[in-house]
Amino acid sequence: MRYLVWSLPITVAAAAFTYWLSTSASSDVGSASRAESYDIEEGALLYAENCASCHGAGLEGQPEWRTPGADGRLPAPPHDETGHTWHHPDSLLFEYTKLGGAALLARQGVEFDSGMPGFADVLTDQQIHNILAFIRSTWPDRIREVQAARTEADEQRGEN
Repeated sequence: MRYLVWSLPITVAAAAFTYWLSTSASSDVGSASRAESYDIEEGALLYAENCASCHGAGLEGQPEWRTPGADGRLPAPPHDETGHTWHHPDSLLFEYTKLGGAALLARQGVEFDSGMPGFADVLTDQQIHNILAFIRSTWPDRIREVQAARTEADEQRGEN
């Protein structure tokens, strides 16, 4: 019974968070969410230094990444084709990485600590772009095409 009392609010919070990510309008990070070029090699090195400890050296994420832990946080998701990273436009991925989950969600009026820290004080905008370019470079062509289309649609809506 105790499990049921805690599992419902956690499930609702996780569902709200997932819904928000899938429909989110971009915040005011602005033009920093775009880069003219990418350095995938640097992105791979920076990923290993800053991201792999949570998201896995092979981008595999943490076990049971769809199930909130006892603290209500979702484990780090995979960034390979089995995860949901590719479901989001570049602007959201950039902002989420730069600001962190709690800060970005707070800008949208959602109080939820996803566990994702912000890297604004650790990485430059270009370095964040390079990491994201590295992640995208590992996806199969079809997934890259879908994600690129979502990014293009986001840009056409003027949400970034």
